Amino acid sequence: MSFVRLFVCVAGVYSMFLLWAVAQERLSVPFVSTITGQPEKFKSVLIMNTAQSAASALSSLIYLVLRRKKGDTIFDTLGLTLTPKSSTKPQANGSAATSKPNGVANGHANGYSKGGSSSPPTSPRQFTAEDRRSLMFRYLQCSLFITTAAPFGFASLSHISYPTMVLGKSCKLVPVMIMNVLLYRRKFAAHKYLVVAMVTAGITMFMSFGEQKHGKNKGVAESSLWGLFLLVVNLAIDGATNSTQDEVFSKYKVTGQQMMFWINSFCTIVTGLLLVLPLPYIPTIHPGTNWEREITQAWQYIQTHPGVVSPLVQFALTGSLGQLFIFETLQHFGSLTLVTITLTRKLFTMLLSVMVYRHRLTLGQWAGAAVVFAGISVEAYVKRKDVHAKRVMQEKEKAKIKDL
Repeated sequence: MSFVRLFVCVAGVYSMFLLWAVAQERLSVPFVSTITGQPEKFKSVLIMNTAQSAASALSSLIYLVLRRKKGDTIFDTLGLTLTPKSSTKPQANGSAATSKPNGVANGHANGYSKGGSSSPPTSPRQFTAEDRRSLMFRYLQCSLFITTAAPFGFASLSHISYPTMVLGKSCKLVPVMIMNVLLYRRKFAAHKYLVVAMVTAGITMFMSFGEQKHGKNKGVAESSLWGLFLLVVNLAIDGATNSTQDEVFSKYKVTGQQMMFWINSFCTIVTGLLLVLPLPYIPTIHPGTNWEREITQAWQYIQTHPGVVSPLVQFALTGSLGQLFIFETLQHFGSLTLVTITLTRKLFTMLLSVMVYRHRLTLGQWAGAAVVFAGISVEAYVKRKDVHAKRVMQEKEKAKIKDL
């Protein structure tokens, strides 16, 4: 049964996020207008974010309702039950998990998914009304980070190739470390700095050895640098999101699915408001006509470019279902298995993009990609050793207890 569950989880993560990546890249290229016959780009990142966050909130809610225990209230299911002062039992908010994306994402793809892991408190802790307000504020904070980060990631695709963005997203450890140090004063093991150095060197190789057309070197270089800047901004905000999620898991006993529901619900509310409000021109977030509602422009585009509907639906559904498979894997098989799956998934995503959209990579770029994935593999290997050492210690402790 365990093997079957693992197979389903791996197949789910691979299939959903590979399809999600294909849809995301398709949305970044022009669609032909039914009126003018000319290709025009789909620029409404807010519609993409709203569609995916709404689908993710709905799918996580359905998951929580189907998996809830008999007798649980809606507050138990959503991780908001208050602990009575006289209670000595741990709060019934579920068990701690870790998040992943993106997205997501981009996201999760959109951020939805996606960072480090933290262990729940081992001693009983009261969950007060003030804690509930603080928790909801953290969820809102994450949703604002995600809403802000996603447009930068999507906009970068206009200046760099999708394989470059995938490789850059594999370097999320760098901004996560920086943001954890700056925001929460955390420290890291020495091997993580080696991983950061390898990832940075690999990305530098990948960008340096790319092919450039003669006569357009300056323009291509400037475009690539701007694309990298947008990607760095996206990764920095993602790092703030992941470090905040780590902070939530270290302070509150919530499950990944509960976090997924609340963050995506807040994301849907925020992006929904941005869609209906008349906004000034804001690069990457509202790149359309000044003071015109985003939803009006997006609807007009969809009417004249019906080809955008299919990849948009695919982007939303596969992103939301992919997050559920990630949390299911985490719950039953742990973060080590999840890291292995997501690492190989990113590699296959890059390869699929190269095959489907015919990107040409030089030998130097393949070498740079290899250095990046080697660096991430070092992180996975060390984590595997740590998990094994902990298991050995636990077995020794159990043996001592039996001897007593």
